[in-house]
This record gives sequence, structure tokens and C-alpha cells, in this order.
Amino acid sequence: MAAFLVFEIIIFYNVKYYKIFECFAKNIPKFLLIIMNDMFIEPNISGERRGWIEVICGSMFSGKTEELIRRLKRVKIANLSVEIFKPTIDVRYDETKVVSHDANAIQSTPVESSQQILLMANNVDVVGIDEAQFFDAEIANVCETLAMKGMRVIVAGLDMDYLGNPFGQMPNLLAKADYITKLHAICVKCGHIANISYRKTSQEGQVLVGEKDIYEPRCRVCAAK
Repeated sequence: MAAFLVFEIIIFYNVKYYKIFECFAKNIPKFLLIIMNDMFIEPNISGERRGWIEVICGSMFSGKTEELIRRLKRVKIANLSVEIFKPTIDVRYDETKVVSHDANAIQSTPVESSQQILLMANNVDVVGIDEAQFFDAEIANVCETLAMKGMRVIVAGLDMDYLGNPFGQMPNLLAKADYITKLHAICVKCGHIANISYRKTSQEGQVLVGEKDIYEPRCRVCAAK
């Protein structure tokens, strides 16, 4: 009897679940679940020092900051010099540290404008930037300048706002990026992958800094309800 295969890739934080369904008529569907780590591995480049831009994007609660911290900790293990920045507007967990929703943290420098990053990121190997969507219009050019100086630039930020529209300068950063990691949360309503940071309050405006009291991850279908 004829059989067919259906492949579905579900991304949860930095783990991919490959569900392979082998379906037969009048038989109970069988599936094989394969779990693979989907972690960014630094490229092995020798010779002339070249910089590049990595962008980690996705909705809230998808693990963006967690992945940023993971990469930056690997940088420190490698004894490379690093400077880490975040916008002063983000004081949800700590005024100076970059903190994930799982309470992992790394020391950073709060800055009011992207130009301050250029002034402070001198003679380092790696620059980390969190919550990039909150920065001004020059953030993409600043990252490009740092990369041209031979630095590895790791940026994390929301690619869409609570309405599902492009957030701030993230589209420009994604366009300039050499490497892009798109992460997803899980929809709290249906369990499918979530790409929308759904706002639970009636407050408007693209920028509204908040946590679980204001936002929850939803898929596009549940966000539209």
C-alpha cells in the first residue's frame, strides 16, 4: 500500500524537533522523533583578521538573550576581549547586566545612543549588543563600522513588535548580517511555534518595556484572535 512522508520542523529555543510521519491507510500513524542541537558554531577562519555581524532575532521568550549570553561566555572562555552593551531603557531585571528570562546574566554597559558604542568599543575582539530594537537609526551603521574594523559583532533583538510589524532598526541589521539565527517561543494558547510578542494590555505605541505581566508569546493565528 502506498506510503508518504511528511516533514515538519519545529524550533523551540535552540533545539529543532524533526517529526517524520510515515502514514499508511487504515493504520495508526507512526513517527520518529529526532532531537538535534541547533547551536551557532563560530566559523574557523585563519589568516587576515576579518569582522562579521551575527544577529539573533525572534519574539519575546524565545531565548534570544540566552543565546547571546551563551556566545559571549564562549568568547570569554577563549580569552578574547569583549565589550557588551544594552540600551539604558532596558532596566527590567538589572540596570547594568544583560539578563535573560531564565535569570542568566552577564555584565554590560548601558548606553543611550549607538554612537557611544563606537567610542567605547576600542581594541576588542568581540562586541555584544542586546535589545537592538531599542537603539537609534545608526545602530546598523555602527555594527557595520565595528565589523569593518575586524570585530565580531553579536546582536540580539526583537524582529517584530506586538502587532507583528518590523521593530525599529532590526530590518536594517538583518540585511547587513553575515549570520542570522531566528528563534521561536511556544504559543501559550495552542502550543505551536510563536513569533508574536502579544501585548495583553490596551496600551498602544511600539515601545513599551515589560515582562510576562504585559506580554506573552503567541502564534500569528492566536495573536489575531
